[in-house]
Amino acid sequence: MKRIFYILGIVAVSMSANAQVDISGGPTNVPTEGVIDGVVMKEIIPTKRMIPYEFVREADMMWSKRLFRYIDVREKENYPIFYPFDQLTEGEQPGTENWIKNATRYSLWTIIRENIIKGNLTIYYPYNPLMELNRDGYQLKYPLEVKRNTSIPYDQDKDFKKVVYENQMFGYEDREAPLEEMLDENGDPMYDTVTNADGSQDIEIKYYPRPIISYTSKDIVRYNIKEDWFFDKERSVLDQRIIAIAPVVLDKSNNSYRELFWLYFPECRFVFNNYYVYNTKNDSQWMSFDDFFWKRLFSSTIYKQSDVFDRKIEEYRYGIDALVESQKIIEDIRNFENDLWHF
Repeated sequence: MKRIFYILGIVAVSMSANAQVDISGGPTNVPTEGVIDGVVMKEIIPTKRMIPYEFVREADMMWSKRLFRYIDVREKENYPIFYPFDQLTEGEQPGTENWIKNATRYSLWTIIRENIIKGNLTIYYPYNPLMELNRDGYQLKYPLEVKRNTSIPYDQDKDFKKVVYENQMFGYEDREAPLEEMLDENGDPMYDTVTNADGSQDIEIKYYPRPIISYTSKDIVRYNIKEDWFFDKERSVLDQRIIAIAPVVLDKSNNSYRELFWLYFPECRFVFNNYYVYNTKNDSQWMSFDDFFWKRLFSSTIYKQSDVFDRKIEEYRYGIDALVESQKIIEDIRNFENDLWHF
């Protein structure tokens, strides 16, 4: 009898492999029709439904605290969202590069970049486009106005590429590349008139813009997240929700961290839910990126909390004192939760 069930199982797996696999999420272990790269066909994560948040009434939120964290992906615990690296073979124009991705799973940046191109995610500027000094993009106030035209290939969507690359969300200007003069029909240099503050005018040679180098997954060294911790009296639990997430790059010109853009995390969950993240303990129990954030398997550091000054920790604590202050915020929340159950 066991032999019969074993044979039926093999037949069922073979039939499923020969069938057309409709996967809306990330890569699976069916590289070719009729071929399974493993014992079973892994299709749970790429096709599973997202777990909805528990409904919370405003009247039941007795206490809340807003925190800002950064996830340094170079820490060992955060490697699953940092690797594997993607590669880009640059083309003549931005967006025409050959994008080489891993065959089995993607890094978090690869997933974000791919779904922005597909039009599945909305980009929010990290600053007011009309006043770049006001970096309050974490409030999700400045959405990217130009949406991807999904009816045409990405290489042909010039409006979308222009806005994204001009704001250096997908890449940065290659400052080491030599400037190329703009020439007219006769081959002579073209000039532009520049008006100075005192009203005088200067004539300058016009140059072509330097080429844009696209960011790859190894360039994204941090992810900033905005989250709310709150106490729900209906369920009698201290809960937390991630509100927004922002990829961060290291600007080598001034050795500072720069947010590329912000994303609304509840919108990201619909995307993250269908992509595998690596499980360092068990290859047969890979989870989704949404599960990774839901279970809070990442290592992070608090760099800001809601307070009357609306300032970052590094503005009033320095070095090791900033880390101690970050840990103190966590301890205060834990003490608040424990004090709730003291009678």
